[in-house]
Amino acid sequence: MLPLTPARAGEPLSVLCLGAHADDIEIGAGGTILGWIAAGVKLDVHWCVLSTTGTRREEARASAEDFLKDASRGEIELARFTDTQFPEESREIKAWLGDLRTRVQPDLILTHRGDDAHQDHRELNRLVWTVFRNHLILEYEIPKWDGDLGRPNFYVPLSPGTMDRKIDLLLSHFGSQRSKDWFDAETFRGLARLRGMECRAAGHYAEAFYVRKAVLGVACGA
Repeated sequence: MLPLTPARAGEPLSVLCLGAHADDIEIGAGGTILGWIAAGVKLDVHWCVLSTTGTRREEARASAEDFLKDASRGEIELARFTDTQFPEESREIKAWLGDLRTRVQPDLILTHRGDDAHQDHRELNRLVWTVFRNHLILEYEIPKWDGDLGRPNFYVPLSPGTMDRKIDLLLSHFGSQRSKDWFDAETFRGLARLRGMECRAAGHYAEAFYVRKAVLGVACGA
């Protein structure tokens, strides 16, 4: 299958990462970010987590710094919206995203998928689509006990080394989540192996996304 490559080694790429909670971006798209950096893409990342307090806030910043340490540029924003209450705080979150749009004009956006079972994830997705209406948006998936995984239509293959790095960073930075029975290396590697099989990834692993709208550019002669 012909791959669509947003940027190659030495080329710039501006990415806005949006996650409802600490660890969301890393789980859903951490391998993609690491893979682009490893490939030599000049990555400019604006990394935003909307609900962070206490230990989770510290984890979110330390993890983002580690994931982005080799990026060309990385900026981290941590907000304090209330966990599980995003639908009730919709007006305030939309205003926050509107302010963000005045400061950031990314080439593409990484955020939650629209039919995620978690209400915060769904609400953030809905608001992103209302605020950023002229952007390529890749919606990532988060495995959870609700069993809400679907049929993605966009894949980013990962090398075994990138997959290992993603898992190492997740397990080292999010100690507060280790008591959850789904938060372990087997879950992350198992889902990535399944997605890698679906797209026939050379390295056997991949992260999967949902793309609602995209434009395929065609070079036209004079």
